[in-house]
Amino acid sequence: MSIWHTIGRQLQNPSGFTGRFIGRVMSVANAKPNQLAINALRIDPCDTVLELGFGPGHAIDAMASQAFAGMVYGIDQSPVMLGQACRRNRRAIREGRVILYEAGFEHLPFPDCAIDKLLAVNVIYFWKDAPALLGEIRRVLRPGGRVSIYATDATTMRHWKFAGPETHRLYGAAELSAALQQAGFEKDRILVRNVHVHRRVPGLLATVTRPAPRWESDHSSSCENTGSGCRPARDAHG
Repeated sequence: MSIWHTIGRQLQNPSGFTGRFIGRVMSVANAKPNQLAINALRIDPCDTVLELGFGPGHAIDAMASQAFAGMVYGIDQSPVMLGQACRRNRRAIREGRVILYEAGFEHLPFPDCAIDKLLAVNVIYFWKDAPALLGEIRRVLRPGGRVSIYATDATTMRHWKFAGPETHRLYGAAELSAALQQAGFEKDRILVRNVHVHRRVPGLLATVTRPAPRWESDHSSSCENTGSGCRPARDAHG
């Protein structure tokens, strides 16, 4: 196995000592994408927010400060990332405002229409069946809710040796929009725009909303949070 393939696998699911180092790299590489994607979510204080692939937990921290009267959940399949994110967000976890799961994304441990805002930064490359997983995202998203997805454009990633087909599925704007439409999101509710996060690194920022029924007024939340902690996969549905 080449070193590039090893790096690609570590980005997909960080583990061991190398995974801990990858977490520190993510902290730097994802700083601007996280900022852009979180801004696009327009988080309100009482929102229930979910991040898929929270990595070392920087975005969880930022979103918890915005949804200070709501709830922030995170799911990541890497126990190494769970550990880093739990340490970074220990206070919010103790206060019951953040819950982090170690689990896959195929079956999200939430009922229908439970999430107001959903974030996924630099993780869509690793979804083997993106339309099915995006359909699961649509299931848990509340009518009127918003999704923000960031991915580096395929035109750049094709030159990155670690982003091979064994680990990464690459996206241009058209492919990203098509995957969202296949998942059931309405075309006129999808916006994919070009952004630049680093010099010479073009990115794609997709924002999607689920239309709210005409009769539904703006929802109000009691902002009641129950439970807290860092939960491994076996507890994700409990």
